[in-house]
Amino acid sequence: MKLTILVPAYNEEGNIDNIYKNIKNVFNDINYEIIFINDGSTDKTEKVMASIHKRDEEHVRIINFSRNFGKDAAIYAGLEHSTGEYTAIIDADMEQNPKYLLEMLTFLDKNPDYDQVAMIIKKRKSGSLIKRTFAKMFYKIINVLSDIKFTEDASDFRMFRENVKAAILSLSERNRFSKGIFSWIGFNTKTMEYEVGKRTSGVTKFNFKASFKYALEGIIGFSVKPLRVATIMGLITSLSGFIYLIYIIVKTIILGVDTPGFATIVCVVLFIGGIQLISIGILGEYLSKTFIETKNRPIYVTKSKVGFDEEIL
Repeated sequence: MKLTILVPAYNEEGNIDNIYKNIKNVFNDINYEIIFINDGSTDKTEKVMASIHKRDEEHVRIINFSRNFGKDAAIYAGLEHSTGEYTAIIDADMEQNPKYLLEMLTFLDKNPDYDQVAMIIKKRKSGSLIKRTFAKMFYKIINVLSDIKFTEDASDFRMFRENVKAAILSLSERNRFSKGIFSWIGFNTKTMEYEVGKRTSGVTKFNFKASFKYALEGIIGFSVKPLRVATIMGLITSLSGFIYLIYIIVKTIILGVDTPGFATIVCVVLFIGGIQLISIGILGEYLSKTFIETKNRPIYVTKSKVGFDEEIL
């Protein structure tokens, strides 16, 4: 098998047929397979995928999750079942045009010293101004906090060789942040720009709330610096309190100046309380991730598979 194309999908009944037809038109003369990963969709996505498989059993495989486990889990499931010399990941919403897959494949064929091609958004047009601004802030913040560097606007839209696939699968963590994993494993990576297309049907599931949660998971998953920030804030607060204590002692005992303290005490208590709550919150985020990892639950649960040989099941 030359190429495996992974298509994670959640409630994309109006887009699945379009992405399939576009991929088929691009790879008429190449040995390829498409693995649709139905991430617990509640619409007719599963039925549409099944109908496509009936039309093209040679190229189409399907993994149905028992519920929604998230895109990162869907990518992991697809990688476990990928058999291609190259593996590609593309969204089902048609914002990522399959024509770029051929460009990536051609590049990797001609450049054996490169291990993967990562697509970067040429110009972020979709989403509100707040969401676009937040995306830029996220990359600036995580690059300051993390020891590994994240390429701004790099997406999961990419293609890579078997050695990259094996490296990703070796990271069996439950709290998966694919952008971080792709950066962490390294390898020689070529970046290419792509124009974001228009969604042909439905609305994005990745709203501001989901984006914020995903960004927080990325920071917690790939940096311990927030824990150090909490420690530093505690040290600064303690030092400030000690200095202020010396100031009060000098002012009251040596200079004999009476210091009314009610307003001061309230402000100090509120300030220190805020620092403590922030520190506990940061610690809680890390503890929650550790708690989930120690349960050792599977990354996803499969409801059914369609089109796979028995030895893969």
